Amino acid sequence: MPCLFRIRQIFWVCTLILGCCGMAAAAGTSSLSAATQDCLGCHGSTHPGIVADWNRSRHAAITPKSAMQAKGLGLKLSSPQIPENLRDTRVGCAECHTLRPDQHADTFEHNGYRVHVVVSPDDCAVCHVKEREQYAKNIMAAAYGNLADNSLYNDLERNILGEGVLKDGKLYFNKADPQTQADGCYYCHGTRLELAGTRSRQTDVGDLTFPVIKGWPNQGVGRINLDGSRGACTSCHARHRFSIESARKPYTCKECHSGPDVPAFKVYSTSKHGNIFSAHEAKWNFDHVPWVVGRDFETPTCAVCHISLVTDADGNVISQRTHQMNDRLGWRIFGLIYAHPQPRSPDTTVIRNKVGLPLPTDLDGTPASDFLISAKEIQTRQGAMQATCRACHSRDWVESHFERLDHTIAATNAQVHTATQQMQIIWQKGLAQDASSGGSLFDEYIERRWSDSWLLYANSVRFVSAMAGGGDYGVFDDGRYQLTRTIMEMRDWQAARELMGKAK
Repeated sequence: MPCLFRIRQIFWVCTLILGCCGMAAAAGTSSLSAATQDCLGCHGSTHPGIVADWNRSRHAAITPKSAMQAKGLGLKLSSPQIPENLRDTRVGCAECHTLRPDQHADTFEHNGYRVHVVVSPDDCAVCHVKEREQYAKNIMAAAYGNLADNSLYNDLERNILGEGVLKDGKLYFNKADPQTQADGCYYCHGTRLELAGTRSRQTDVGDLTFPVIKGWPNQGVGRINLDGSRGACTSCHARHRFSIESARKPYTCKECHSGPDVPAFKVYSTSKHGNIFSAHEAKWNFDHVPWVVGRDFETPTCAVCHISLVTDADGNVISQRTHQMNDRLGWRIFGLIYAHPQPRSPDTTVIRNKVGLPLPTDLDGTPASDFLISAKEIQTRQGAMQATCRACHSRDWVESHFERLDHTIAATNAQVHTATQQMQIIWQKGLAQDASSGGSLFDEYIERRWSDSWLLYANSVRFVSAMAGGGDYGVFDDGRYQLTRTIMEMRDWQAARELMGKAK
């Protein structure tokens, strides 16, 4: 049996090296580190899908030294210096999973190597330091804490994910267990990874010991890693190919932006942009850096508007590459409870409105301005976004689009204000209990209808307006029709409860 296993190891190493030779030749090297060759020897047979995926990657094709020879805007590595021991080695298993072992709580001895399971943004920063720095400023990087450390959001989460139980004729929702949380909101927000011990497992080479990681697996954007870093590059650049192409296609964003609370992908699919993408994407070049509008692609995807380095055919930069997703966004159209200017800090747990609630606005819609970007900064960020739009549209078209968006933000905020006023009347009359009277803001049916007005329907309308999406989606699917109907239902609910009280 050991002999057969060794034959398999040799077979897989030879296959992988031969498979990479064509790509590696372009870089002037065919080097694989001895450590990575050892990894491939076993994992080529135990995890062939992983190895095949890596084998098709840019990492498998060239060394960091070769990658640094790219000139001008074609340069993909942002770190000015790469450690000497990594420069002439293609980026394989060992180059990622044995980096900085002392910083990773999940580092364990594995066949003579100190290996960690979870590769973090701080590992990627060895070659991609600017992207790491930008992402750290991104609100996505703080997504775990922004949810887990906000008492108001905890209350909403509990009433969505928690187990409903009947007690003394009343309905209560218990706090969701960690597995449900990881399968729900924290799938996208990210979990907190913690080392929970080790366990032994029988393998082809005998018994081996592996770390047990609480909160794993997870690829959430704000994952708290075992080296203390926040985020997961693999949210967009899926393992183990880490493809630029997949990150540029809207299907990647769809994973967490499908709605109806953040319906970006569905809106994109119903838009003219999405229509053109669906018709012609097979002919586009999603791998070229920089990304040339009119040559590599014909209409924007999520990445064009929010992330990618985009140029015209003459090499003039239209949009700089960024991994800080909000630096082309002035408004945060995701209503909490109202649409509002983007937060100044990615850590939104510091935000407090006038009455001390951890919300970016008061209940009447007044922004918590001390914690939000200024009107001048809104204009700067919108200008960066509009520069991308003007690559395909006239200035009048673009300015009229943004004027319409501003109107939609104001109009939906006004509708949410009406719904919130109605909810406040219901609380004041004692027909439902808010937090000030020992209740929750979200644990009664009428409160759920109120949260629907801003969490689902107003959000949908704004996304449709922002992304030039299909009008039908913003009216009848999950938009204005449901928003106005909800306000009417809230009013009728109050009237019915008052009549019931008089009848008694």
